[in-house]
Amino acid sequence: MTQVNKTPITVAYGDGIGPDIMHASLDVLQAAGAALDIETIQIGEAVYRRGLTAGIEPAAWDSLRRTKVFYKAPITTPQGGGFKSLNVTVRKALGLYANVRPCAAYAPFVATRHPKMDVVIVRENEEDLYAGIEHRQTDEVYQCLKLVSRPGCERIVRYAFEYARAHGRKKVTGFTKDNIMKLTDGLFHKVFQEVAAEYPDIENEHWIVDIGAAKLADSPEQFDVIVMPNLYGDILSDVAAQIAGSVGLAGSANIGEHVSMFEAIHGSAPRLAGQDAANPSGLLLAGVMMLNHIGQAEVAERVHNAWLATLEDGVHTKDIWREGTSRERVGTQAFAAAVIERLGQEPQQLAPVRYGADRPFAPPVSKPRPAARKETVGVDLFVEWRGAPEDLAQTLKAIEQGPLGLKMITNRGVKVWPDGLPETFCTDHWRCRFMNGGGPVPLTEIAALSARAAEAGVAFIKTEHLCTFDGEPGFSLGQGQ
Repeated sequence: MTQVNKTPITVAYGDGIGPDIMHASLDVLQAAGAALDIETIQIGEAVYRRGLTAGIEPAAWDSLRRTKVFYKAPITTPQGGGFKSLNVTVRKALGLYANVRPCAAYAPFVATRHPKMDVVIVRENEEDLYAGIEHRQTDEVYQCLKLVSRPGCERIVRYAFEYARAHGRKKVTGFTKDNIMKLTDGLFHKVFQEVAAEYPDIENEHWIVDIGAAKLADSPEQFDVIVMPNLYGDILSDVAAQIAGSVGLAGSANIGEHVSMFEAIHGSAPRLAGQDAANPSGLLLAGVMMLNHIGQAEVAERVHNAWLATLEDGVHTKDIWREGTSRERVGTQAFAAAVIERLGQEPQQLAPVRYGADRPFAPPVSKPRPAARKETVGVDLFVEWRGAPEDLAQTLKAIEQGPLGLKMITNRGVKVWPDGLPETFCTDHWRCRFMNGGGPVPLTEIAALSARAAEAGVAFIKTEHLCTFDGEPGFSLGQGQ
């Protein structure tokens, strides 16, 4: 008898419906011949309640480092109490930079208005507003920092093109909002264009995210692979999964250089916990992605085709049950048993999957670039102030000294001095821009300006240095600049 080398994986059964759908999914994978050496860890609500705000114990990190593969059921994050999102913690701590979510229609067996839909959304997973850096800056104003890096953009965009090439996809589309966020989303768009030029065999296009989202919702068959920054990708991958048929059918992969995580995209649905009522399909299809990732493509193909055959035969859980199409309404374990019964079969109407032809690819590496020449040319002084902008300007003009002069005051990004409009609504949060007439500004001048502001009783919140990079402004210019 041939000895099969088992691949170590870390498994977490999660909360709510997590144990139900994980048991069902593992039953199918193992019945199909998956060679898995399973380490089980506890995560989620019970760990949070023990006082660990990240929802994961130190020993669990050791397991993930050993196996490098995480098969995870959904968890429940308690409300309040400073608890952190476990998904965000794991993704950022382990560098799981690419979130991959296939969203395909299974018409006519699962209801959808878009029977030809077959889209893969590749979402940047670590940066953007999900950096989680937030502050309450004044009595009235809160901020969340949107952080976007060139290496982060290049890695996710290159991953999307490599994924398309490996899986026989023909087009990659980028979504950004760089008509408004010209630096952050502008960088993502710029990198998208640079990387796309290296893949002449793959068509590329770019859409502003709002009209792109409208087109995705209306005509998803126009898209193939879509790559997006974190927030847009999070929202639109759920939208895409739902219009394809059901969020409950969607699995996802979180790919990193060292560790990768595979999970359903839906939540833990505590109300259904222990009722044998949940659809395990999302987690099962995440398991299919995991099998491909660890080199067990033949088993992945067997599972996926058996799952498609089960859908075709009308064996459906409550969430996708439809009179006239469905034939047998089943619970979680019975659905898994139906898939196991069909192992070795292929669908007759839906297209069977073929994973052996996929070309594996290594996670992309950002290309080194020479550092730009950086010069500091001014500073934005953020101030808490209750009063008229003209009075604030007068106070700040009084502390001008040396090369830095007050050029502009904005409130929530709208210029209110000089030449502001009386109709503009203002909060207690002001951005006051000081610039040099020409040439760089020593950091000592910025420190001296801050000191003079403090001495004058100006409640400044923070400063942001205004820099040029190879002569190009590295800051939004604002109105009148």
